[in-house]
Amino acid sequence: MAWSDLWALEMLVAAFAGGAFGAALGALPAFIFTGFMVIAGEAANVIGKTVAGASDAGTANELAAVGITGSIAFGPVFSPAISFAGGAAAAAYAAKKGYMESGFDYHNAKDIAFAQGTKPDVLAVGGAFGILGYWLTVASSTAGMPYDPIAMGVVLSAVVHRIVFGYDLIGDTSGGILNMKPFEDGDRRIIGEAATADGDGSDQPAADGGTAEGRFVVEPWLPHQYKWANVTMLGLVVGILAAFTAYTTGSPFLAFGISAASLVFLNCGVEKIPVTHHISLPASTAALALAPAGMAVSSAPPSEVAAAIPLLSALVVGAIFGAVCALAGEVVQRIFYAHADTHFDPPAAAIVVGTFLIAVLTIVGVFPQSVWVPTLGL
Repeated sequence: MAWSDLWALEMLVAAFAGGAFGAALGALPAFIFTGFMVIAGEAANVIGKTVAGASDAGTANELAAVGITGSIAFGPVFSPAISFAGGAAAAAYAAKKGYMESGFDYHNAKDIAFAQGTKPDVLAVGGAFGILGYWLTVASSTAGMPYDPIAMGVVLSAVVHRIVFGYDLIGDTSGGILNMKPFEDGDRRIIGEAATADGDGSDQPAADGGTAEGRFVVEPWLPHQYKWANVTMLGLVVGILAAFTAYTTGSPFLAFGISAASLVFLNCGVEKIPVTHHISLPASTAALALAPAGMAVSSAPPSEVAAAIPLLSALVVGAIFGAVCALAGEVVQRIFYAHADTHFDPPAAAIVVGTFLIAVLTIVGVFPQSVWVPTLGL
């Protein structure tokens, strides 16, 4: 990308539509479609490379360049920095305006599964933040910043929507910024007048413009996925599976697509579905960063390209990165989500951490390549 891409009219128009579409669907449903598109794109790429290696019908580049992953999943249609971030910003705006009555347990601005429908001003907000997400992505990519530019776009967009719509950046952390015990104890906020000793009813919590009555003092991003040991175990397991997927297919994105698509069950209300895309993407990328030819165009099947390193080594690296990114996501949710009123995406922040670590390890020579992660041109 070049700096001139910031003002490419056709991309700005597409990004506006992508952000508005993300608002209409809801941030989480839009992201689930990102997962489906990644699966489709990466399956096509793997098949194309395999066919190219088995015939003279065309080069791997020609057969794999179907563009689904890059132009659709990570482009204006379903890029998380555009459609997901646009949907999250639209929810923050709609809750502030009093449009949302979703029955969500937390502030309605955190309800990223809620489809905003067709209200013009809400879709316009989603579209505006779609453009912002596009700009943030182009800026990071053009500058060659050493992290996932799309994930950073999601993070920065959340900061902007909190500032623009008048929400606190972090919220009340007086009980301890990392402390989840108030949630475990069932402690709830008292909103409105202070409690009185005579029990005249003034101690009852009151709604506050989109805020659920009697909200918990601390609100974990995922009530079934916040304990340190549980998160670490999940990171290890998913990291191993993601590394295996990357090793056998040569794709750093396929496991991410599977993780994102699995959230359709969470969106449908199935209890205790884990969120894992912030684990699978860095783990897959780190596993392939061990293989100098891992992302190079080759006439050999992907499994042979990846065979430059032992499978066990790739699985160990995947497990390490999976655990690190799972824990990073948990730290972020405790700081930026649990005390605040709008959605701040822990997975996006964890992906920034994980991809930055991959870039650093490549720059210092631990990894022979960074796969798709920029390294400041070094």
